[in-house]
Amino acid sequence: MAPASGAATLALWGEPHAPPNLGSARAWDVPGLAAYAQRWRRGLPRAKPEARRRPPSDRRSIGAHPSAIGQRHPLAQTFADFDTGLLLALDALLRDQNVTHAATRLNITQSALSARLTRLRQLLNDPLFIPAASGRGMTPTPHASALQPELTALLDRLSDFLNAAHIFDPQTTTRVFRIAATDNPAAILAPDLIPIIKSAAPRAKIAFTFPDKAKIAAHLETGSVDLFVGTAEDGSNDLISTTLFEDQFVTAQRVGHPRGKLPITLEEFCSADHLLISTRGGQFQGMIDAALADLGRERSVTISIQSYALAPLVLSNSDCLCTLPSRFLERFKAVLEIYPPPLALARFEMRLFWHARMRSDPAHAWLRKQVVQAIKERRAG
Repeated sequence: MAPASGAATLALWGEPHAPPNLGSARAWDVPGLAAYAQRWRRGLPRAKPEARRRPPSDRRSIGAHPSAIGQRHPLAQTFADFDTGLLLALDALLRDQNVTHAATRLNITQSALSARLTRLRQLLNDPLFIPAASGRGMTPTPHASALQPELTALLDRLSDFLNAAHIFDPQTTTRVFRIAATDNPAAILAPDLIPIIKSAAPRAKIAFTFPDKAKIAAHLETGSVDLFVGTAEDGSNDLISTTLFEDQFVTAQRVGHPRGKLPITLEEFCSADHLLISTRGGQFQGMIDAALADLGRERSVTISIQSYALAPLVLSNSDCLCTLPSRFLERFKAVLEIYPPPLALARFEMRLFWHARMRSDPAHAWLRKQVVQAIKERRAG
């Protein structure tokens, strides 16, 4: 390489001088930079007084004494001086050991690169590079060579830091996905969703939790819950939602029920014993009783339970009838017989809710996709 000329030659090979204006390069700080900066300074023959670390006693007093509030951290200026442009310049020079090639790698001019090298020399108190004996290129000093593996690791960590939120690998993730849903949608969704997630993300964990509907928007915002499955009335304007599925109510009885297999009449419906699922616990009336009351009729609810999972067991071992969402009851056709209820009951819609802050999170987007896929597969089945 032909030697640089003029101001570039002085900046590359001469004594360090006052740094030029480097523009508005954004200062940065990542975990681990303190450790690397301290290693760079250990063993330097002439550390600048303003760059020396304060003794531990001073650091403790700054952290504890009220008069220290608002004082600058002793390493803050050191970190602020190292912007990414300087570190990338040092990395390129170490890789290429050639100013022209390094400047091309960075897509900057040689004079801009010489300005960065001058600044690096001042910060690290070392020439870093000297002209090669061959007259072509340059040779790193022992200190610069010692920095190279540390610099490579630091840039790798910075790259990981910048990309962490935008990279998601289901095969390796150990993330815990939390879905808030009442017993009914959880019982409908979980059997199909869990195998899908465990197949695609074998190391992930899934938690179904009972929602606190009064606080669900806050829980979604903080990330303590990833998704919420509920009705439109359960959500709020602060949340994003999409229709997960629509469903209708059906009435079930056990196989071999003494009532027989004919369609259920309103008289039979009102005279039979009924099983009611009360999510609040201990209730013996619900929306179906309200619909019957509009017709001037009533039924006899003799058993109240709080868990959907218990319903098929109770029904298959009693003569009770039970009216529940069809998506749930259809799973138990081997032990239950399903009929249309003898009164008009409105269809209902279940929605999937999440907070806007999670809209672009790759892991969260992946989870939403799996939930929708589980519902589609169930519908197709």
